[in-house]
Amino acid sequence: MNIFEENLNKITTILDKNKNYLNLSNLNSFKGVTMETPPLEFNFDLSSNVSLVLGKINKINPKELALKIKDLINKNTKDFKEIEIAGPGFLNFKLTDKMLILNINKILENRETYGKKSSNKNYNIEFVSANPTGPMHVGHCRGAIYGDVLANLLKFNGNKVIKEYYVNDYGNQITNFAKSVFLRIKEIKYNEMFIVGEDLYPGEYIIEIAKKIITSNKNEEFKNFDASFKLLKKESLKYSMELIKSDLKKLGIEHDNFFSETDLVENNSVNKAINQLKKDNYVQEGYLEPPKGEIDKNWKKTKRLIFKSTLFGDDTDRAMQKNDGSWTYFANDVGYHMDKVQRKFEYLINVLGADHIGYIKRITAAVSALSDNKVKLNCKVCQLVKLYKDGKPFKMSKRSGDFISAEDLLNEVDKDSIRFMMLNRSNDVELDFDFDKVLEKSKDNPVFYVQYSFARISSLFRSLDNNLDDKLILKLDQFKLNNIEIKILRKIFEWPKIIDTASFKYEPHRIPYYLYELATLFHAYWSKGNEDQNYKFIEEGKIKSISTLAIINLISIVIQRGMSILGVSLPHKM
Repeated sequence: MNIFEENLNKITTILDKNKNYLNLSNLNSFKGVTMETPPLEFNFDLSSNVSLVLGKINKINPKELALKIKDLINKNTKDFKEIEIAGPGFLNFKLTDKMLILNINKILENRETYGKKSSNKNYNIEFVSANPTGPMHVGHCRGAIYGDVLANLLKFNGNKVIKEYYVNDYGNQITNFAKSVFLRIKEIKYNEMFIVGEDLYPGEYIIEIAKKIITSNKNEEFKNFDASFKLLKKESLKYSMELIKSDLKKLGIEHDNFFSETDLVENNSVNKAINQLKKDNYVQEGYLEPPKGEIDKNWKKTKRLIFKSTLFGDDTDRAMQKNDGSWTYFANDVGYHMDKVQRKFEYLINVLGADHIGYIKRITAAVSALSDNKVKLNCKVCQLVKLYKDGKPFKMSKRSGDFISAEDLLNEVDKDSIRFMMLNRSNDVELDFDFDKVLEKSKDNPVFYVQYSFARISSLFRSLDNNLDDKLILKLDQFKLNNIEIKILRKIFEWPKIIDTASFKYEPHRIPYYLYELATLFHAYWSKGNEDQNYKFIEEGKIKSISTLAIINLISIVIQRGMSILGVSLPHKM
């Protein structure tokens, strides 16, 4: 149920049937015509630019066209109490009480699905995918929460979504990780001093992993790295992934699938993908120019396989092989994305860190080539998170090494606050996360403010011996809204539009923004009742108006749906 879509369709249908009367030779499928919430200074429910758009296309004065459209709508439907022409030709609409009641009752009857726009697409969302060489850091938290909430949002609309983690368990960083654990084992077993090297991992978590491996492999001597490498790699990765999964679970996140890069390489998937691209003439042997910018001392001008990514909008063609002929990381990633394409996903979403921006064009090009442009890859970048406590940058723990871990964050702030606040800004801008603000019990703490609005509503319903889930149906003779309730109702009507836009643009941050605005309206109404008897909800232990009860119930419905998508709890008492 979306009153903007429904009323726009109603109006465009009337105009289409009367295009000759309106002298509309070019309707252009009403492209660009919208139905929105008008600015607050206009006391109307809906606003459309239809006269402006059609006037421009058909070379008709928009105000004159608006007059004709207003007349036509009034003759063809009784759903609007008032229609106003504003500014250069905008049409503002006020729904009749009958239509308002109809829409309110629809929401009350369909509380679980209000805002849902039925869809049945098949998505793969890959997110976090942090190197399995240690615990998650705070930057991973932002991408993890963004990916998880985006999945919830798409599922709410009826889509099939697989949440996937690509485990980078292949390559030099894994060798260095296993070596770090090996040297810590030697330090523990043989008192050999661990000296931090350039490619080694210094965090105290390495010591914890080393102790676990010693305990679970008592008969292993661990004197020679090469001899123990296979066991070290397997065990180190197992315990490291346990750390990562534990951090994710504390954040309320569980992936559906963990995809191993090692399995990908050993199953020959990379070769198969490259051969497919060769067959389609997208990969050929050749030479590349040296990388621009900082000189790479390891770069050599050698003949190698090159992917023609410029055919798909990339800035330059990309190497599939290193100097020694082995596959590049990009080549492995091409093999991984071919696997995704073969699993019949229609839409792929990769959630990346800010350091991967330069990688987007090449992998997008690869998916286009592998799928013959049939599968859409969308890469969403999550920018940096800066943590502050007592007005100063938050310090990392010794356990983590050289980064602030998810555990550091969770030791300071609860899961609900982290999830809400990590989405309180668009993913593509840097986020300042202030511990003091997040722990405040005030309007300045958005998650508290939204949760508190629901707790207040729950308290109100308990005092009335009512249940928020009780059936409630409004009738015309009971219907009367004050000016604050009308504002709240108009905000409630925006919910499906918020869901629709957030889903279409992959922008889940729109939900906490909206919920905070709705909570602000409710708290202002509550405060107004303390100042002015005319705005009190309850009189002598009874609700003053069934309409008020309905409006408050609508607020609770939308807050419950929104916080459920965000994965944030709603306490009934605070």
